Amino acid sequence: MAPVLPLPVPDPPVRPEVTAAVRRGASQLLLDHAYLPVWEFTLANGRRADICAIGPRGEIAIVEVKSSVEDFRADGKWPHYEPFCDSFYFAVPPGFPMALLPEGPGLIVGDAFGAEIIRPAPNHILVGARRKAVTLAFARHAAARGAACMLGRPG
Repeated sequence: MAPVLPLPVPDPPVRPEVTAAVRRGASQLLLDHAYLPVWEFTLANGRRADICAIGPRGEIAIVEVKSSVEDFRADGKWPHYEPFCDSFYFAVPPGFPMALLPEGPGLIVGDAFGAEIIRPAPNHILVGARRKAVTLAFARHAAARGAACMLGRPG
């Protein structure tokens, strides 16, 4: 009788500890480039971006964090983020098979201790009305988080 080999166990679709580490590293990278990030930012189309950041001249960047191959394959919403930003990035952990990611968006690789831009995002300039709407929503989101923090409420 042949030995029974264990089946490979696939990565879970979402690994919260990996997501949190990559989000932290990508946020630190954004701060290092003078972008101010917020997490879980809801866009006008109802989609929620993992990280949205505003730059010193009002540039809007969105970063979609993918913790595993299964997480990437299960989530096809990312094209709906691009119309709301000047630059769009994927952020993944070290060892992620980057060949699976589309070539168009920018690419960040990071962990809880930092991140690096592997591929810069192409710049898509938002039209004035869309920029104003996203900037106002960003400001309200950030202010709501700040107010919740001041009042000791979860944000």
